[in-house]
Amino acid sequence: MQNHIDALNTLLGDEQLLVGEAIGEKYQVDWSGENPVLPPLVIRPDSTEVISKLLKYCNEHRLAVVTQGGMTGLAGGATPRKNEIALSLERMKGIVELDHQSMTMTVRSGTQLQVIQQAAEAAGLRLPLDLGARGSCQIGGNVATNAGGNQVLSFGMARAMVLGLEAVQADGTVISAHNKMLKNNAGYDLKQLYIGSEGTLGVITEVVLRLFSAPRNKHTALVSAGSFEDIINLLHVAQSGFARLSAFEVMWEDYFQKSVAETDNTSDPFDKKYPYYVLLESENDSIDWFQQVLFDELEKGTILDATIAQSGKDSEQFWAIRDAIGDLLSRIPDPANFDIGLPISRMQAFIEKAQTTLTEQFKDLQTITFGHLADGNIHLTAWSNGNTTSHEIYDHVYELLQAFEGTVTAEHGIGVMKTKYLKLCRSPEELALMKTLKQALDPNNILNPGRVIGDA
Repeated sequence: MQNHIDALNTLLGDEQLLVGEAIGEKYQVDWSGENPVLPPLVIRPDSTEVISKLLKYCNEHRLAVVTQGGMTGLAGGATPRKNEIALSLERMKGIVELDHQSMTMTVRSGTQLQVIQQAAEAAGLRLPLDLGARGSCQIGGNVATNAGGNQVLSFGMARAMVLGLEAVQADGTVISAHNKMLKNNAGYDLKQLYIGSEGTLGVITEVVLRLFSAPRNKHTALVSAGSFEDIINLLHVAQSGFARLSAFEVMWEDYFQKSVAETDNTSDPFDKKYPYYVLLESENDSIDWFQQVLFDELEKGTILDATIAQSGKDSEQFWAIRDAIGDLLSRIPDPANFDIGLPISRMQAFIEKAQTTLTEQFKDLQTITFGHLADGNIHLTAWSNGNTTSHEIYDHVYELLQAFEGTVTAEHGIGVMKTKYLKLCRSPEELALMKTLKQALDPNNILNPGRVIGDA
């Protein structure tokens, strides 16, 4: 490796490399916390040209490279494995162009999501891609994992907001697929190869994002309900009654109570406990209409209680309850953290079956559950205080999920941690095609090897 370090130092310049004691702990593991490994070399390029030179060299010498962004992933995809060179995009920052007339923004892949959101807002526009890690995650990672988040219901996954991109292939070839047009049917849509491929087919260096008009107003409410059926009825009413339902976040009682009891800056606005809580937002409605829709549902008994944000601070406090999962996970011993997708019609049956069978099989089991729900995404966390390992819980839940025709990941990706479970939600033919694409674009298997489709 030292010979390669010397060669790359000459090829790229020593300002691009971190070696030895200069390599900090942040490069050894992502938010999953699984199997940290300190890489022997970290490359921090400041241009697409540097990345191209790096990958060409690594491809010629069969050197494995793991791409790292904000390290906020929860599937181990950015965690180095033994002898992998870490390619950190933290210096690939900045807004290349904001085209107000076309309502697009071109950004470098290492730019934090929140920075992009704020730049769009300053221009009177918006990027509706939003997730709890907005202040840390990078847009390149968001696109590479096809991130979901809080507003998928109304605006779709990250894929729906990417008009074009630039990426570097394994052999160093730069694919410039910049595009600002909503309609462009000229040949294959090559950007789709890289979106959601988790860095296994190429390294994304720039992204052209679709922006949207800022809403005239936004109203936020936190409501409670007594049954899952009532939650679904409320969803349908909100979708038809509001001009735009931009968020519909459901929290089961176990998650809500743990959040308000154990995390800072959160409190329970209700006087009693309820089985379910919904954080919802509408855009472009009058406050009178927003209140009326909720009042009607209170009268019908669909919801049991409601509190409406009177200020931005109130809204932030509601969202703090929902976004407390990061703090909660840090306090849970060896959690099995699920990011599953299910048809809404099967969701409640699955949750009840999972909780029942987990409790029967594992001693002292505890769970918390919340989710975007309206887009079919539920986050379930289970643990047993050291009486069993998270891997045993993963095996049990994923096998159960297969019977309900769900997906083992709705938005966090496969990474390393879920490779053996991919076959539970993808057919042999689909897996074979994925491997064909990998072989075609990365024949020497240097890009994020072992991720998504495993080592085979």
